[in-house]
Amino acid sequence: MKKLLFIAIISLAVTCQLSAQTSRQIKAKSMENKQQTTQYTFNLSDKVTRKKVNFKNRYGIVLTADLYLPKNHTGKQMAALAISGPFGAVKEQSSGLYAQNMAERGFAALAFDPSYTGESGGEPRNVASPDINTEDFSAAIDYLGLQDFVDRNRIGVIGICGWAGMALNATAVDKRIKAVATTSMYDMSRVMAKGYFDKLTTEERTKMLEQMSQQRWEDAKNGSPAPSANNLPEKLKGNEPQFVVDYFNYYKTPRGFHPRSINSNAAWTATNALSFMNMPLLTYIKEIAPRPVLFIAGENAHSRYFSEDAYKAAAEPKELMIIPNASHVDLYDQLNIIPFDKLAVFFNNSLK
Repeated sequence: MKKLLFIAIISLAVTCQLSAQTSRQIKAKSMENKQQTTQYTFNLSDKVTRKKVNFKNRYGIVLTADLYLPKNHTGKQMAALAISGPFGAVKEQSSGLYAQNMAERGFAALAFDPSYTGESGGEPRNVASPDINTEDFSAAIDYLGLQDFVDRNRIGVIGICGWAGMALNATAVDKRIKAVATTSMYDMSRVMAKGYFDKLTTEERTKMLEQMSQQRWEDAKNGSPAPSANNLPEKLKGNEPQFVVDYFNYYKTPRGFHPRSINSNAAWTATNALSFMNMPLLTYIKEIAPRPVLFIAGENAHSRYFSEDAYKAAAEPKELMIIPNASHVDLYDQLNIIPFDKLAVFFNNSLK
């Protein structure tokens, strides 16, 4: 029984998924009011401007993003950043908050919805791909490099949570990216292929693949992919692991809820993990060098080992920053914890 419970927790940690049925039952009045008054989980700073933009990736999918610029911008070319994450979130959540804060510090910052999620295109909905979502970062670089106010030789990326792995993969292959930073990193290919802390056995992995393989026939018969059954609880019972509590307190409350967020209001497809399970994202992480990498993780984050292991695998120049007493989710939106000034120094030094 303990073994089965642990596997269930692994599955939940991998996907952080919410069912549509559960999300429709959210009735908190404060959350309803927030949806009616704003589509963002943070207030727009009076130091920046925000503009919705669209661009295509290499596969022809139209991506939607918010472009944040400092209000005191004089027209002189500036450094730029492409930002996305967490896994299952939208640009109105953490990535937008990061973009706004980096724009306040003088960067042109683009927070985008990855393919198949949020306001971006792609069918079916609510599916991820190690290839296409890596390409999404490069498509964001395409867009930024065509703007008159951007110095295309000074462009970096920030990946949050599961999109950190995609950001690292994009930087390895796309030499236009001059620096990369990650926060609360998840290597989604590793955790889906091997389980949390690499505890997935060969037998368990085979069973998961068998189930998803059979599910493909059901999806083909029905004409659309079924959603995953994994979800966060509608209410906390008090016996959940702390990381589940942390995710709940962000995605399922007015603090971070957004109607377009998969983690708040939908579910990944039941076969979402398939392509991640045999396509390791960090295979070529050493090829980021000589461009610099900054890994940021919370001291108490359940995901901390991803950043530490990626740091070990990367070549110099590299830096690992552990935030004291911080959890994984703290780095989503806690302004007194997220080291924005450190990020600004890192990119100012790296994007010269």
